[in-house]
Amino acid sequence: MAEARPPVAAAGPRTGAVVVASTRAARGTYADEAGPLLVDGLRAMGLAVGDPVVVEDGEPVGRALRSALADGAAVVLTTGGTGLTPRDLTPEQTAPVLDRELPGLAEALRARGRDKGVPTSSLSRGLAGTAGGALVVNLPGSPGACRDALEVLAEVLPHALDQIAGGDHPRSGAGGDHPRSGAGGDHRASGAGERPAGAR
Repeated sequence: MAEARPPVAAAGPRTGAVVVASTRAARGTYADEAGPLLVDGLRAMGLAVGDPVVVEDGEPVGRALRSALADGAAVVLTTGGTGLTPRDLTPEQTAPVLDRELPGLAEALRARGRDKGVPTSSLSRGLAGTAGGALVVNLPGSPGACRDALEVLAEVLPHALDQIAGGDHPRSGAGGDHPRSGAGGDHRASGAGERPAGAR
């Protein structure tokens, strides 16, 4: 993992970036659909996002990630390259740029796919984590999986970005503090019995 970097306070609207990992799309063999879908989804969440960056699988993905982070993106989504073929190397290119992994988010994305009747969602090796002040998430290459992922991200993204920027946990009720659960002291947003979206 990368050496921990302090979050950088954003001036103005938060920005996002989308990296499409597809050798065929990069070479013009077919038109990518997942990238524009993710761009539209992030824009709907209030982020300023440019066109998707389409690169070949492997090392170009890592270069595109580092470029997006250097440009100050608060959210970087990748699509493609998370499966089991020899060219599916997006997680390997992502891991070195992460300071901390968010395995719960990655599993929530896989669980959402399974809940939608796609058992092969479990085969996705996508990572999620923080890199400095940014959230980085690997998504599969199919438009359907990206639509499901946007549903999950819409539920957690505002809170995640506030936390990465150093914000406190939200408070509710007369006492203010949320009940803690588990050794790590994670807070629940409401109700002791609720489960994260996508969990079974």
